[in-house]
Parts: sequence; structure tokens; C-alpha cells
Amino acid sequence: MTGTCQRGKDSLGAINNHNLVKIRGSLLARNTALNFIGQAIPLLVGTVTIPFIVRELGVDRFGVLSLAWAVLGYFNLFDLGLGRATTKFAAEYLGQGQTRKLPQLVWTSIGFHILFGILGSLFLVILVPLLVNRVFNIPAALVVEARGTFRILAVSLPLVLASAALRRILEAGQRFDLVNAVNIPASTLLFLIPAAVLPLGFCLPQIALLLLMAKLGTALAYLIFSIRAFPLLRQNLVFDPQVVRPLFTYGRWVTISNVVSPMLEYLERFLIGALLSMAAVAYYASPYEMLTRLRILPISLVSTLFPIFSALGATGAHGDLERLYARSIKYVLLSMGPIILISALFAHEILRVWLGSDFAEKSTVAFQILAIGVLVNSLAHIPYNLIQGLGRPDITARFHLLELPIYLVLASLLVREMGIVGAAIAWCLRVGFDALLLFGVSWKLFPFSFSSFIQNGILRSIVALLMLAGSLWIIQFLGEAVLTRFAIATVLITLFALATWRYMLDITEKTTFILAISQLASTVWRIK
Repeated sequence: MTGTCQRGKDSLGAINNHNLVKIRGSLLARNTALNFIGQAIPLLVGTVTIPFIVRELGVDRFGVLSLAWAVLGYFNLFDLGLGRATTKFAAEYLGQGQTRKLPQLVWTSIGFHILFGILGSLFLVILVPLLVNRVFNIPAALVVEARGTFRILAVSLPLVLASAALRRILEAGQRFDLVNAVNIPASTLLFLIPAAVLPLGFCLPQIALLLLMAKLGTALAYLIFSIRAFPLLRQNLVFDPQVVRPLFTYGRWVTISNVVSPMLEYLERFLIGALLSMAAVAYYASPYEMLTRLRILPISLVSTLFPIFSALGATGAHGDLERLYARSIKYVLLSMGPIILISALFAHEILRVWLGSDFAEKSTVAFQILAIGVLVNSLAHIPYNLIQGLGRPDITARFHLLELPIYLVLASLLVREMGIVGAAIAWCLRVGFDALLLFGVSWKLFPFSFSSFIQNGILRSIVALLMLAGSLWIIQFLGEAVLTRFAIATVLITLFALATWRYMLDITEKTTFILAISQLASTVWRIK
């Protein structure tokens, strides 16, 4: 990783000296490639290990573990929006060359992250008996294990929040090489630890303890890399009360999103656990986790874009912002669309090979419905990050508050009536409504010319994707063998890729794409 880190230092120098607005396509391509690797490797590890973990734990125990992960993820709300605020203000400081302000911002943010993490950990420990005994329909034989698992993971919350704060400053400085040097092992250990110790007879609380130790190592690694990337942090360990107000002013609205967004993300899973069974949670959670992890492409892009949106919005570079926004939507459409369509077409076969016939029988319809929602949600990441990058987290927070009661009623009714299929429908409808709101307000907040969307190939991309969807839909009625249908689908995807290259990308985008592939291959080689 030495070569990768050295290139990251050069990039940081470019940011400090020439302003974030001047970032070349090569840096964006490189960082997107790094983020893709950082998410793809854990995804592959999870895909391979989850079936083994399910078999070793059993469906009910795996349901408990997935709920524990979900609860811990939800309690990241104790971040109070400071992480997002840290990225925004740090990106603005770097873009304007005001690096001397970084130590005050970073250490003040980290101090609050640790404090709130401790408070959240205590609250979650107190809440565990209620969750285990009353909220979730956990089998009596697993109550003791579930209680211990939830409590141990609750203790890790301060470490999780501190790690997130340190990661945010690295992201603001476009140091995605260092971010992913930590994220790859940290994320893979989430799956590798259970897979490694289950054959040794470890129970859920023991697995949770090992995960806690892994999170401690993650926090220390982020700390070392942050000081390495920004030596000023070592020299100025300060807490600045003047930084508190802007952090909390921006963060208070992000806090609302942090409170409500995980509820929107995991609500149907909790309802399944409360109204149905732990087995039903597993039948829903497994395809959900697989499909939502396909969002690595849009997330890889927007993780790089958010600090850029923040800097462009602060400097008033409207032309660059419009072009970047339009092309980002197109890239997500062209990259995610074919993947989602193929996943939906071969949902039954994917589940049967991955998790067995039982999951294929019970989860296929939910899988196909969720796939549609994942595509819509992937597109919504672009306006969401634009709105917050322009300094309006209040808008996204209000949308979440509007959606929550509607979603609660809708999901409750559909889960009761249709089980996990109803949960998938409810989630899909919710993300569709959310996307409409986000695209609508982004257009109002920052009016984009319709001609810009046409010039950047969005309309052509939508038409091409609809044609591909129609062609793939016809395949399922051919009644041919799986291999035959797969071969036909491969031909169609190849034609779509050729049409994309010929008609949807201009010469600049083609050059950037080739560069991204080169950067991706180079990074993989250095990791090896």
C-alpha cells in the first residue's frame, strides 16, 4: 500500500494548493475506483461467508445477529450530525486553503463523538432487556445469548463514532486511499470473525466480543492515518468552543436524518421480527443485504462527490456543479441499471445457489421487488448529497419526518397482510416517494437547464435502459433452460454496453472511464 499512500499525498497537495474546484477527472476516477474496491471486497467476502454463517448459527440465531447489527447501526444517530458537518466544513477549509482551522474542527468534533458515543452506549445497554424480552419475537432459548450480544455490541458505540469522525476528515481531504486501507479489513472482519470462530463452538456473545476488539483496532488505525495525512493535528490538540456552533447548526438537521433514516432503512425488518418470526427476518434480511450492497457503485461515487459538492457550492461554480450533477445521474443509471435488471431476472437461481432452495422458495419475490427499489434509491443518492452539500440538510430532514409516519402505517399493514413480500413492497414505495421529493427539491434549489440533461445524455440513457428492461422481461417467457436465458441476457447486456460507449458517453467521459479502469487495476496490483 506504500505506493497508494504516496499518490494520496500528491493528491492532497493538489487540493490544498489549487482548490477542490480544480480537481481533475483523474482524481475523481481514482477515488471512485478506491471506494469501489473498499466496498466490493467486503461484499464478496460477505457473499461467500453468509451462507456458511447461516448454516452454523441456524436461521433464528442469524436473525438475532442481523438485528443486533441493525440496532447498532441505528444508534449511530448519537453522531448528532457532526460527522457530516465535519466533512462539509473541512472540505470548505481545504478548498479555500484555510488548513490552519482543521485541528480545532477535527478535535472538537472527535471529542463530541466520543462523549455522545458513551451516552448512547449507556442508553442502549439499559434498553436491551426491553428489546430482547418485549420488542423482538426472540425464541426463549436464545434470550440470554441475545441479551449478551446486544450489550457487548452496545459498548462498541464510542469506538464506532470516533472512527466515523476520523474517517470524515480523511474523506474531506480526498484521502480515500487511507480510508479504504482501514475500511477493507474492518468491513471484512464483520463476516470473517463469525465464519472463523463458529466451527470452534463460539456463541453469539463471544462473537460480539471479538467484533468489539476489531472495532477498537479500526479506531486506532483511523487515528494513525488521520495524523499522518494532516500533521497539524499532532501539533495542535485543541478544543475550540467557537467551532461548536457551526457544527451543531448544520448537524442538528443531519441529526434528525440520522434518527429517522435508520428507522426508515430497518423499520420493516423490526416489524417482521415483532409480527412474524426470526426466521422471517432471515428470509428478508439476506436478499436485502445482498441487494443493498450492490449500491457500492453510487456510494463509491457520492462519497467522493459530497466534499466536491460542498466546495463547489461555497465557491459558486454553478456550471461545474450542473455538469457534475447531470453526469453523476447518468453514470448511476448506466452502471446500476443492467446489474439490477439481471439480478431481478435470475433472482430464483441466485438465491438457490447462494442460500439454498428454502431461501429461493421464500425470498424470490421479495428479492425482485427490492431490486427495483435499490435502483431508485441509488439514483436518489445524487440529489440527497447535492442538497446537503449546498448546506440545506434541513430539507432532507423534513422529508424523512414526512415519510416516517406514512411508512410506519404502510409497512405495518403490508407486513401483516403479505409477510416479507409486503415488507419489500413497502420499502420500494418509500424509496420511490423519497426519490421524487429529492429530485424535485434539488431542481428547485438549484435550477438545472433541461438542455443540460439532454446534452449530458440522461434522456438517451433512460430510453436505452427501458429498451433493455423490455428485452430482458421477454426472456422470462421463453421457457428455455437457465443457461440459454443467461446467454441471451449476456448478448443483450453486451449490446447495451456497446450502445452506451458509442452514444451515451462523450470523448472526455470515455477518457475518464479508461483512466478509472487503469486506476482500479493499478490499485488492486498495489494491494496484492
